Amino acid sequence: MELGLHVRYSGAQVNLDLELIREAESLGFHSIWTSEAYGSDAVSTITWIGAHTKKVKLGTAIMQMPGRSPAMTAMTLDHLSGGRFILGLGLSGPQVAEGWHGQAYGKPLGKTREYVSIVRKVFAREAPLEHEGAHYQVPYRGDDATGLGKPLKSILHGRSDLPIYLAAIGPKNVALTGEIADGLLTSFFSPDQVKIWENPLQEGFARAGGGKDFTSFDLSARVIVALDDDLGRARDSVKPYLGLYIGGMTASRAAGPRKRMSLLVGFLLVSVLGLLLLVQARYQEGSGDAASCDSVEFPRA
Repeated sequence: MELGLHVRYSGAQVNLDLELIREAESLGFHSIWTSEAYGSDAVSTITWIGAHTKKVKLGTAIMQMPGRSPAMTAMTLDHLSGGRFILGLGLSGPQVAEGWHGQAYGKPLGKTREYVSIVRKVFAREAPLEHEGAHYQVPYRGDDATGLGKPLKSILHGRSDLPIYLAAIGPKNVALTGEIADGLLTSFFSPDQVKIWENPLQEGFARAGGGKDFTSFDLSARVIVALDDDLGRARDSVKPYLGLYIGGMTASRAAGPRKRMSLLVGFLLVSVLGLLLLVQARYQEGSGDAASCDSVEFPRA
């Protein structure tokens, strides 16, 4: 087992605790991770961290797939950091994909498979990039295309084995991650419920073939740690994180995967529809910070 540090989402102002990050590196932490929702982005923050560290690995958890084509960014960061970068990707959810990026959420399994395939082709540089799929087309040949786009090969030479981790929650998406990715980024991980992740991952390994197993695959088990002499205060410090996922990142009609997973791992509190709608309303008012959740009383487990 190796330890990583997941930097918090920024609120109204971007704040990175470089002292904490440097301390984690000095203690031998494996990696530092940044995230994005609909405020500060994961790329700028991990780049800044990379410029202030020397050896710790640098990961995005996650770069939102609707937000960019990530291959150039990943290869550039990997070069600048001396081969320390881990590309963590995810579709986010319908609320962010459609409400923030203005893109159709679509069919997540098919989109993820095509997206990762394209990124790996760019990394490999075996031929100019071409892809014809149900969700992505390179070069673009739609009705509004100029017809001038030709297949291109990356000028920059990247690592063909640059690791790709995927964020996944539902069992089909987790199985897909086991099949096509190098690691899984989890949410709401509970060590008492490892089978929730292990069984679909094993299914994905079997589909991948070649003897793929956990010896060549990383399980990034994200857990929340709050150090405080006051248990109630420690619980309350988690409110903004839960509020973001419950209210800011999830559309109420499409809350299924996160809601089901939270139930499975014991977070019964996030399944209460009235609470979800209350916190969601506060985030959609634009007050996505700790104060917006302070008056929400989360049930005690």
